[in-house]
Amino acid sequence: MKNVGEVREAPMGAPQEDVATGERSTRNRVARSILDHGPSTVAELAGRLGLTHAAVRRHLDALVADDVVQPREQRVYGARTRGRPAKAFALTDCGRDAFDQSYDKLAMDALSWIAAREGGDEAVLAFARARFAEQAANYRAAVEAADPEKRAEALAKGLSADGYAATARSAPVGEQLCQHHCPVVHVAEKFPQLCEAETEIFSQLLGTHVQRLATIAHGDGVCTTFIPKASHASAPPAPPAPPAPQLSTTLSTAHKASASTAGRNPA
Repeated sequence: MKNVGEVREAPMGAPQEDVATGERSTRNRVARSILDHGPSTVAELAGRLGLTHAAVRRHLDALVADDVVQPREQRVYGARTRGRPAKAFALTDCGRDAFDQSYDKLAMDALSWIAAREGGDEAVLAFARARFAEQAANYRAAVEAADPEKRAEALAKGLSADGYAATARSAPVGEQLCQHHCPVVHVAEKFPQLCEAETEIFSQLLGTHVQRLATIAHGDGVCTTFIPKASHASAPPAPPAPPAPQLSTTLSTAHKASASTAGRNPA
């Protein structure tokens, strides 16, 4: 489990990080015990883990606050005894997700089957395009409602809500959309069509050509997409071209013209 079992109390003067590590380790044991044995009471957890009731309650309070476990009324079979039944603590969906899952392998097996049976890489790309088109529907309204210079930021917020930890930042001749996390990175390592389809969707949402500069699936630290500055739609018409100069004039001024335009991109 990702840091979500009586442990000895830390001795006086123990480094604070060691105490915190011990707390996390015990908390993981509590959650793991609930995973292995199902909904459990404080007394059951204390007995299995060798903890005091007070220690179990402290860890359960933290796990409830983190939405890893939730309390529920314990089912009573047969004659009910006097008093309220003890609460049992069960894992939430979020708590189950904190343990190892096989979703990546399932996804890779499914895409491998599609590639083998339905048309190879093009079939995988078609699936990826359909998937990201559906996902893009969640971002489209916010992106289209934003001012043109704010659309990358609006897209980044939508991506962050889906777990991509995205940001938008200025670049010398445009913007960079940075995704600091990729929830499907292990699948994308084998099927780069996912990255290709995602880039296409970004272009459609932003209404401009974009360029993927780096991907986590390729071993880079951040997925980075370059978004060029939008051209001005209402640019004034170009003035009429001057008469063509004589050949001798063209040759004599070629060097000067070249120097005057050095360092600038062609129009």
